[in-house]
Amino acid sequence: MAMNRLANLTSFLVMDIARQARALPNAIHFEIGEPDLKPSPKVLEALLEATQKAQVQYTESLGLMALREKIAAFYQRRYGVTVAPQRIALTVGTSGAFLVTYALLLNAGERLLLTDPSYPCYKNFAYVLDAQPVFVPIDATSRYQLSVAQAEYAVRTQAGIKAMQISSPTNPIGNLYDVENLRDLMAFCENHGLYFISDEIYHGLVYDQPAHTALEFSDNAIVINSFSKYFCLPGLRLGWVILPEALMRQAEMLLQNLYIAAPTLSQYGALAAFDEDYLAQVTATYRTRRDYLYAELAQLFKIEAKPDGAFYIWANISDYATDSQAFARHLLQEIQVATTPGIDFGQHQAQAYLRFAYTRELPHLQEGVARLRRLLPP
Repeated sequence: MAMNRLANLTSFLVMDIARQARALPNAIHFEIGEPDLKPSPKVLEALLEATQKAQVQYTESLGLMALREKIAAFYQRRYGVTVAPQRIALTVGTSGAFLVTYALLLNAGERLLLTDPSYPCYKNFAYVLDAQPVFVPIDATSRYQLSVAQAEYAVRTQAGIKAMQISSPTNPIGNLYDVENLRDLMAFCENHGLYFISDEIYHGLVYDQPAHTALEFSDNAIVINSFSKYFCLPGLRLGWVILPEALMRQAEMLLQNLYIAAPTLSQYGALAAFDEDYLAQVTATYRTRRDYLYAELAQLFKIEAKPDGAFYIWANISDYATDSQAFARHLLQEIQVATTPGIDFGQHQAQAYLRFAYTRELPHLQEGVARLRRLLPP
């Protein structure tokens, strides 16, 4: 059984490319979706204080109540949504949140509706739990959004779908779901007895319009987020999931068995992460980088969706190549520019795309663009 369950797991080509790029002293890094900005100094002060006080004991499995209350206040302030702290569970990154959530919702053999392309860990966590992902293709014709019509067709033709998951802003596209579509997908799930999971890890890194949390439309929405991206704390391995109240006891038991609790020092540090003035600077920095890199890459590739958020650009390379993996390796070998092959994110048209991350300072991005211009035909 274990061999069958793990047989479908996929490794990430981007990790191989990143490893090769790290061995090149002059490599340009467009490949990894890890923020390069430091966190708020207040977080570093809080971490130091917690270390000096030796605050290293386990917290309760759901996490420090003081931090859960901070997160609840964040939702009230940012979205006007009231979330009881008792519905928030702190997890070991969003990876821990996905694992706990899927284990709560899906029995072996049951199905999870995902888009293609999407973040590759979703399907891998499903496989680990013997659940089955069902992929719905999205592309420029649907503005890279899952539609209610597509969801209806999938549920009608695929037995055993128990949950649907989207991300907004998306990885690898960077687009936001329209508020009307988000509301309609939530209503569809409630009308069909499905769980609706919204990955909102890139909220805060949104540049031209407000982001909407699925919690605006229903308390039944399951929302996953993290301190890794917007808060610039990827190594703290701290995320959260907001669940319907009826699932909290089971979630607590799962957390007790899987992790005992999220890292204690990370939780104390995150108490200081909601530094709004500093976070505004983070958003402004990535907006500047987005504006620059989008304008430049749009002259070299077909960019079908200007990213609304996150820190990625989904570039169509079909004018130059038909194999995203081979093209990414070509760029690395010829000009030491590291990118992510589209095939990492799915099968639907994936060979025609590369993902570029703007997680380095502007001069680094500028050098990468200059190298691309020298290599690619005008």
